[in-house]
Amino acid sequence: MPASDTSLPFSADDSANALLATQRWLETAVIGLNLCPFAKAVWAKQQVRIVVTDVDSPEALVEVLRTELRHLAATDAETTDTTLIVHPRVLQDFLDFNDFLGVADGVLVDEDLEGELQVASFHPQFQFEGTAPDDMGNFSNRSPYPTLHLLREDSIDRAVEAFPEAEAIYERNIETLEKLGPAGWQALFPPR
Repeated sequence: MPASDTSLPFSADDSANALLATQRWLETAVIGLNLCPFAKAVWAKQQVRIVVTDVDSPEALVEVLRTELRHLAATDAETTDTTLIVHPRVLQDFLDFNDFLGVADGVLVDEDLEGELQVASFHPQFQFEGTAPDDMGNFSNRSPYPTLHLLREDSIDRAVEAFPEAEAIYERNIETLEKLGPAGWQALFPPR
């Protein structure tokens, strides 16, 4: 997965590449492998906002997060149902990223959006607790770049109603990814 050197300037090309890699991951893995059965509809309706930011500190990311939470809360779901904040230059280390999720939850509380919105997480080195780094199940949350996913609680509730066995998604994803295996995952994302 892409690595970033925050000492280098972040160009428009870098931003465009991060956007394209994220779109490709969404279409190929998240939707293509049906890792999230709810993603296809909002993607097809163009209700997914992707924000690529060049911030290079957790403090600056907090401000981007705050702005995007406010934006999502103030925008009709028919226009933007969900937002992805892609941040290639900050929180490259998964443990630092994971620690930041507590900060993100604090921003939700500060903005009085707890119960209305939530923050999910994707990262190139994502690892579920109790798993080995190379366990294929981890790939369900592996994105090309560190990404915060802002979701509406109402949308989650509607999706769960439409998919009554939502708790089975995790197990099905592990089964899909284990069948695919490392070589299959690599084949989905050949170098360009």
